[in-house]
Amino acid sequence: MVAMTKRLKTFQIVFTDPSKSFYCGGERVCGRIEVEVNEVTRVSAVKVLALGSAKVEYPKGKQRCRQEAEYLRHTEVLRMVDQPSDDDGSVILRPGNKYEYTFGFDLPSSGLVSSYKGKFGYVQYYVKGLLERTRQPTLECKKPFEVEEPLDVNTPDLLSPTGGMKEKKVTCMFIPDGQVSLNAKIDRSGFCEGEDIYINAKFENTCSRIVIPKAAIIAKHTYQANGRTKVFRQKLSAVRGNHIISGMCDAWQGKTIRVPKIKPSMLGCNIIRVEYALMIYIHIPGSEKLILELPLVIGTSGLGSRSNSVSSQEGSVSNASQSWVSLRFPSEPPSYTDITRDCRLEQPLTPLLDDFDGDESPIFMNTTAFHYPPPPVYTETEEEYRMLPVC
Repeated sequence: MVAMTKRLKTFQIVFTDPSKSFYCGGERVCGRIEVEVNEVTRVSAVKVLALGSAKVEYPKGKQRCRQEAEYLRHTEVLRMVDQPSDDDGSVILRPGNKYEYTFGFDLPSSGLVSSYKGKFGYVQYYVKGLLERTRQPTLECKKPFEVEEPLDVNTPDLLSPTGGMKEKKVTCMFIPDGQVSLNAKIDRSGFCEGEDIYINAKFENTCSRIVIPKAAIIAKHTYQANGRTKVFRQKLSAVRGNHIISGMCDAWQGKTIRVPKIKPSMLGCNIIRVEYALMIYIHIPGSEKLILELPLVIGTSGLGSRSNSVSSQEGSVSNASQSWVSLRFPSEPPSYTDITRDCRLEQPLTPLLDDFDGDESPIFMNTTAFHYPPPPVYTETEEEYRMLPVC
């Protein structure tokens, strides 16, 4: 941001390393404030102010809920070497000269949170230059910078397998109509951008309807303000399996879903929280979905030991997933998916049911031609509830 007035020709902030995309805690932020004037100007002080804060704001009826939290504040008075000044400390800037005031400050080694911009809040860091003049308004210029706090996903907890199972009884006009169940497992819960999540799961359908197993990566944004909590959910990427008719089951053996380009999990902010989950679910026409959510932690990329651990795990994932399924389900019949094509389902099929996550799924057949399915849509769900005091 550059401030221009009749007296000023240039007033801007330039970082020493403009190619640096983000800073981490403990690093030094350096730069300079450049000033050029069109006429003689008396300046009482040149200051630099570094600020970092989180802010949440959203409407609630006729009111607006607001909350702020500060994570960085640094103020410094800048002076030029060999620049003459008056007794009161003021200096005179003259046309034709370019004045540069250098600055530098260290970010706190702990306590910072990553930059963020969401639907109902943000975390922002910036450097502001102040040009104070006697008996005249202070002039300002501002330049933002990004902060990304490292998040290591190579911890034992995040490298451990996680899973679960769910089942649901289905009814038709209050008459029992069988049930559907799913049992799923992933080899770990910590991932980085661009990595594949390998899903091992079994789906059983004993109801009279044709069901569809699916999986998606979900982002959950939680905003807190004025004692209230607002939750905003997004579907980031999704995959689906084959239709399962009545009385049949299906299994995923290492089915993959890739972590898209997303921000790491944000768990250290007081008023904004970003969490991720792998949602494995079964779409049941005319009934609510059967959903199993496995929490995920998305870490920062470029971790030193990550490449080695990932390569070793990817090399053995097929054997591990196969052994898990065979151990868990020894009497499972062979899957038709394995006979026709691989489990990644990267090639299109002629579907029996429309891929629609609503209450209705009309049956259709279209064998003349098929088309690649469109990319998963960006869906969102909002939840809101009041925070209760803890006794």
